[in-house]
Amino acid sequence: MATAIDTLDLQPREHDALVIVDVQNDFLPDGKLGVPRGDEVVPPLNRVGALFADRGLPVIATRDWHPAAHCSFHAQGGPWPPHCIADTMPADTQDTEAAAAHLVPLALKLQQEGIDIQAVRLDSGDLGEHARKVRAILDAAGLDRIHIFASGNLDEFALERLLSEAAPIDGFGVGTRMNTSADQPYFDCAYKLQEYAGTPRRKRSEGKATWPGRKQVYRRRDAHGRFVGDVLTTTDDVADGEALLEPVMRAGRRLGPVPLLAALREFAAAQLVALPEALRRLDPAPPYPVHVGTPLRALAAYVDRRKPVRDGDG
Repeated sequence: MATAIDTLDLQPREHDALVIVDVQNDFLPDGKLGVPRGDEVVPPLNRVGALFADRGLPVIATRDWHPAAHCSFHAQGGPWPPHCIADTMPADTQDTEAAAAHLVPLALKLQQEGIDIQAVRLDSGDLGEHARKVRAILDAAGLDRIHIFASGNLDEFALERLLSEAAPIDGFGVGTRMNTSADQPYFDCAYKLQEYAGTPRRKRSEGKATWPGRKQVYRRRDAHGRFVGDVLTTTDDVADGEALLEPVMRAGRRLGPVPLLAALREFAAAQLVALPEALRRLDPAPPYPVHVGTPLRALAAYVDRRKPVRDGDG
């Protein structure tokens, strides 16, 4: 059936661009806000998009992209049912594979002009499935050098799943889940003085007790260089392993040179390699063993004997 788009005599000019607005699954038939026969605009839009792409002109597609609890949804008192929720198939555009097919003639034309398209980006829907289909389309056209880049609310668990599925994805973009801590949005901590005028102190409130005095941490490794456990003790004690704490500032001045970025990267990489195997996986692991040394326990007992407990201590 012909649509209004089919009747247009489009002759794109040099500085023209095509903007396709919100042609998404939720606005097509069977979507949450489906428009009857809305899917009929997809083929002619694809033809028009190919016309612009063949001439090297920009083709831009917009999307509704809502959080799950958007203020416009019914549950939040808004007028609309939930729709076009970010990173779900209903919010995806129609359709990813068609876009890849339209890219092929443009990429081949640009190759003749000495311009190589480096990558395509996928950012919604089933990224693994889309990647496999797009890879097949590009490879069939001899465009196997075009990389596939994926993004869209990715985290370490999504990356693990995609890698375990051997999805043909060459790179990932991680933004939101790196910039925010969704699983641990805050860290409960406080500064507590453990020594004053050379005298050890400690907090003894229930559930908040601290260990007094100046301390050192010793880290032990196994024969393969992997961490096996730490000991927290006093600074005048010597335990097996590597002493981790060392002064970096004194009297407001740095005690050593600023480490180079390359050295910091190398150190961080070595520390990751040395983690126990269980702590290098995403699955829950037993707690890493940290023991409190006998001298520190003795110091805490001495402080407790010296200072009687008062109401509200700590």
